[in-house]
Amino acid sequence: MIRVLTFAAALFAAPVAADPDRLSILLGSAHPGGPGYDGRNPGLFVTWEDRGGLDLSLGVFRNSHGRGAIATTAALPVLDWQDGGAALFLGVALYPGDGRHYRVSAGDLIPLGGVQIRQGNLFVQIMPSDGRHADAVISAGLTFDLGGAQ
Repeated sequence: MIRVLTFAAALFAAPVAADPDRLSILLGSAHPGGPGYDGRNPGLFVTWEDRGGLDLSLGVFRNSHGRGAIATTAALPVLDWQDGGAALFLGVALYPGDGRHYRVSAGDLIPLGGVQIRQGNLFVQIMPSDGRHADAVISAGLTFDLGGAQ
């Protein structure tokens, strides 16, 4: 956990982390069809919006196995409405020591993908699963515009 937090702190301190457009706080997750996962998943993500048409995010969080994790995603906005929108996203999460729990992984790197919906300061992400351990992962939290959009 300390190594994950140290790595994340170094990433956030790098010039690439300058002027993010959005800050999101992950509050938790649900795993329909998947008993035994911990839904208490606090986390912190920063997002740079509209970078080449994509929203790029990087963050740290407590995964559903109770350990620290890092994730990065690229989201393609597909719908926008007043004070909200929907996007398709792909990414990868580093789950140190937990990659073995997943049918699809590269060591401890876990692929991510799904739909994210934002309305005001609330967000929800829905990620389909293979049905082996859960039917889906649904995560939710709060998000705040930092006023840095290009």
